[in-house]
Amino acid sequence: MTNELAVTRRDQIVWLDQIGLSDLPLVGGKNAALGEMVRALGPLGVHVPAGFAVTTEAYRAFLGTDGLEDAIRVELDRLGSTPVADVAVAIRRRMLKTPLPVGLREELRAAYVRLSEDAGSYPTDVAVRSSATAEDLPDASFAGQLESFLHVRGEDPLADAVLCCWSSLFTDRAIAYRMERGYDHASILVSVGVQVMVPADSAGVAFTVDPETGFPDVVVIESTWGLGETVAAGAVTPDEHVVFKPLLRREGRVPIVERTLGSKQLKRVAADDGGTRDVETTAAERGSFALSDHDVLEIAWLATAIEKHWERAVDVEWVRDGAGRVWVVQARPETVHAERDGVVLVHHELRERGRRLLGGLAVGGAIASGEVCLIDGPEDIDLFRPGAVLVTRMTDPDWGPILRQAAAIVTDQGGRTSHAAIVARELGIPAIVGTGRATRILVDGRAVTVSCAEGDRGSVYEGELAFAERSERLDGVPATRTPVMLNLACPDEAFRWWRLPADGVGLLRMESLIDAFIGVHPMALAHFDAMKDGERRLIEAITEGYDDPTAALVDRIATGIAKIAASQWPRKVVVRTSDFKTNEFANLIGGSLFEPTEENPMLGFRGACRYVSDAYREGFVLECRAIRRVREEIGLDNVVVMIPFCRTPEEADRVLAVMDEAGLARGKNGLEVWVMGEVPSNVILAEEFAERFDGFSIGSDDLTQLVLGVDRGNAALGSLFDPRHPAVTRTIEELVRRAHGAGASVGFCGRTPSDDAGFTRFLVRIGVDSISVTPDALITTKRAVGAAEETAEAGKDAAG
Repeated sequence: MTNELAVTRRDQIVWLDQIGLSDLPLVGGKNAALGEMVRALGPLGVHVPAGFAVTTEAYRAFLGTDGLEDAIRVELDRLGSTPVADVAVAIRRRMLKTPLPVGLREELRAAYVRLSEDAGSYPTDVAVRSSATAEDLPDASFAGQLESFLHVRGEDPLADAVLCCWSSLFTDRAIAYRMERGYDHASILVSVGVQVMVPADSAGVAFTVDPETGFPDVVVIESTWGLGETVAAGAVTPDEHVVFKPLLRREGRVPIVERTLGSKQLKRVAADDGGTRDVETTAAERGSFALSDHDVLEIAWLATAIEKHWERAVDVEWVRDGAGRVWVVQARPETVHAERDGVVLVHHELRERGRRLLGGLAVGGAIASGEVCLIDGPEDIDLFRPGAVLVTRMTDPDWGPILRQAAAIVTDQGGRTSHAAIVARELGIPAIVGTGRATRILVDGRAVTVSCAEGDRGSVYEGELAFAERSERLDGVPATRTPVMLNLACPDEAFRWWRLPADGVGLLRMESLIDAFIGVHPMALAHFDAMKDGERRLIEAITEGYDDPTAALVDRIATGIAKIAASQWPRKVVVRTSDFKTNEFANLIGGSLFEPTEENPMLGFRGACRYVSDAYREGFVLECRAIRRVREEIGLDNVVVMIPFCRTPEEADRVLAVMDEAGLARGKNGLEVWVMGEVPSNVILAEEFAERFDGFSIGSDDLTQLVLGVDRGNAALGSLFDPRHPAVTRTIEELVRRAHGAGASVGFCGRTPSDDAGFTRFLVRIGVDSISVTPDALITTKRAVGAAEETAEAGKDAAG
C-alpha cells in the first residue's frame, strides 16, 4: 500500500493513524497492523485504541548509546560456547542500565502527555507492547517471545517499560527461537507500541479459522473476564464460541454453532497503583458466559472484516469495555495452517484401548506416548526429561526450550489459544489443555498415551498404546456423478474431515448426540419433577445454567447438528431422528422409568412408532425443536430430516402431523423429509411412502435382518447375515426402481460400501442417488464409484 501520510525513516515516534502495513520496517509487525486497521478499517467500525509507536529508528539510536551495539555483538559471539541463558542475562543487564537518549525521552514524554490529554485524564493508563520487525509474520508467530506491559501509568514507568520491551528481544527464549528458525539476531529490530488502556470488562482472542483443523468457514472466539492476557498465558480455561462465517449478519440469524463454558478461575484487573493483579472470579462469573450472543457476533464480524482486508486468516486480540464496545488491540496472520500442505490429509488412529485417565481440549490431531514428567513451575524446568510427556499447570514463553523436547503436553489450565496450544501446533505435537486436574491425576514416571485424534476432546490413556499414522493425497480423487457422503456420529470430529471431497453427510444419528451431549432420557427432562432425588441431582448437574432442563437438550443437540451442518454447507446433512432401542434408551439417566422391557427390542418400540406414542411424543418434539433451531435460528437450512423404522404409510402421516405441530413441517423453508428404507413394507409400498417423503435412505443392516429373518444381534446366526445375498440386493434394486418411478430419491447409508468395493459397484449400476460411508472409507469409495461410472459409460458406448 502507499503510505499517504508519509512518515519518514528518521521519525522516532509516529502515531498509529500515520502508519500502515508498508511501515513494518519502521514500526514492526504489530504496530504496522494496528495502524493499517486504524486507517483502513476504522471507517467500517473496527475500533482500535489510540496510540503511537516508538520506532525502530529510536531503537537504533538507543543501540548507538555508550557502545551498546558493540557490547551486544560481543555477547552474541559467545553463543555456542556459552549457555544461551548466560548470554541473555548479560545483554539484558547492559541494556537496562543504559538510559534512553535525552531527545527520545523528551519526545516520549510529549507524546504521552498528548495521549493522556486526548483520553481526558493525566496520567492515563497505557498498554506498552513490543513490536519486532520479524514478529507476527506469515511464516513465524514469535508467540509470546517479546514482552508487554499493561496499565502503565506515568512518564517514568513508561520509559522503563520501553526499555524492558527493547531488552526482551534478548531473553533466552527469544534468542533460542531465532536460532531455531534461522533468523539473524542483528537483522531484527524492535519498535514499541503505546496505546490507551481499554477498561476491560471481558477480553480474549478470535481466530478466523479453526485453529485445530484449518476449517476456514468459522470464527473461534475465546473469552474470559477482565484482561485477555490470562487466555494467552493459559492461566484460565476460557469460554469458547464457534461462529459460522457465511451466515454472519443474515437478518434474524444467530450462527453460533458451538458454545463451551470455561471455568475462568481468575481474572486480571488493573492494580490501584498501576500494573495489574489477579483476583479470583465469583461463582456467578464462573457459571456464566463472559459474552452475550450479540457480543460474540460483533467480535466475529470484526475478525472477518480484518481477514477480508488482509486476504488471509488472522487471529485477533480484542477487549470489550464496560459500555459494550469491542476494541481490537492486536491482529496478526495465522501461521500454522498457512504453512500446511492442504493436498495431504494426515490422520492418526489408536489401534488399541487403555484405561482413560482424564480428558481436556485437544490441540492438533496427533497421538504420542511417553513417561509423565510432572513439572510444578518454571523453577523446575531443568528437571524435564527429553521425550517425556510434559504435565504442568500452565506454560509461558520461558518454557520454550523444553516444549521443543516434549513428546506431548498436558496442562491443567488453558484454552485453544493459550501459549501451550500455540507452541504445540507450531511444533506438530499433541497437547491437551484445560484438563483441570492433570497435575493431580497423572503420576510422574508412569507411561501414558496422549490422543488428540478423537475429535475436539483429547484423552490421556494409561500405558503406551499402539497407534497408526496414515496420509492420503486429496488430489486426483475423481469427481463422481453419484454423490459420496459421510456417515458422522460425532460433531467434535466434523471440522477434522472438512478437506475430504465429500458430497455432504448422509447419516447423522440423533441418538448419538443425545447420548454424547446430555446422556439423559428426553422424557426425564420433560418430566423432571417426577424424577427420584438421585436422578434429579444428576440432571441438575448436567443441565446447570438452564432454567428449563429441556432447554439443555434442545441447545446441545442443536449446536451438535449445527457444527456438522456447517462443516458441509451448503451440501445436504441428513439427520436421522432418534433410533435407540428400548434397552438403549433405558440406559440413559432416568430412562428406566419410561422404557418397557422387551424380548426383542430390534423389532419393538423403536423409530416412528415412538414419536406418535404418549410414551415418547414429548421427547420427539424436543428433537424437532432442536432441528428447527438449526434451520431457522442458526440458519443452516441444508439439514434434512430422516425418519427411521417407519412401518406403514399411516404411521408416516401421524409422524408428519407431529412434526407439523412442532413447527417442522415438510416443505416449510424448503425442508426435505426422508424415510429410512429398512422395512420390507417400505419397498412393497414404495409409491405410497414416496407420496409422503422426499427420499429414501437404505439401512442395509435392518433391511437384511428383516428380508432374511436373521436377528442382526445374534452371534450364532452371523454366517447367515449377509447384505450381499440376492434376496437383499434384489429388494434394494426394487426399491430404487419403484422410488425413482414415483419421483423420490434413494440413498444408501449402510456400512457395507465402506467394506466392499464390489457392493459399491452394484449400487452405482442400479442407479442409487447417493452413497454414504465412514470418513476413513470415503477416498477409496469415491475412487470405486468413479471406476464403476467409467465402466458403465464405456458399456453404453460399446452398446451404442
